[in-house]
Amino acid sequence: MSLKTVYLYTDGACSGNPGPGGWGALLRFGEKEKALSGGESDTTNNRMELTAVIKGLEALNQPCYIHLYTDSKYVADGIGKGWAASWQKNGWRKADKKPALNPDLWEKLLSLCEVHTLDIHWLKGHAGHPENELCDKMAVEQSQKFNKNTK
Repeated sequence: MSLKTVYLYTDGACSGNPGPGGWGALLRFGEKEKALSGGESDTTNNRMELTAVIKGLEALNQPCYIHLYTDSKYVADGIGKGWAASWQKNGWRKADKKPALNPDLWEKLLSLCEVHTLDIHWLKGHAGHPENELCDKMAVEQSQKFNKNTK
C-alpha cells in the first residue's frame, strides 16, 4: 500500500523573542487544501516553528508521505540532520552537554515522524515563495491577537 503524498508548508512568527507568537500551516493533497493557524501569548519563534509542523502533521488521519517546506533551519536540521533524535537519545542534552531547548515539542514531533515519512525542504524566508508567505501572514496575524501593543 502506497502512502498518500501531502505537501505541508509551515511558518512561525514571534513579536519579541520571547513574546506573543503565532504559527501557520498549509496542507495540500491534490486539489484539496487546509489552512491551520494559532498562537500563544508568551512563546519563542522556534516554538512556533515547531508547533506549525506538529499541528500540520496532527491534522492528518493516516500515515502519509510528507513534503515539508519550512524556512526554519532549526526545524529542518533538527529533523533532517538527526539532531533532535540525538538530543532525545542523550536525555535531551546537546553534544556540548547543554540542555536541548523545547524537548516537549521535539518529543511530539519525533513521535509524528515515526508515523509519517518526511522529505524536508528548507526555504529562504521572506523570499516570495507563495505558500511560505501565506503561512507567514497567518502566523503574524495570530501573534497580533496576543500582542498588547497591536490594536
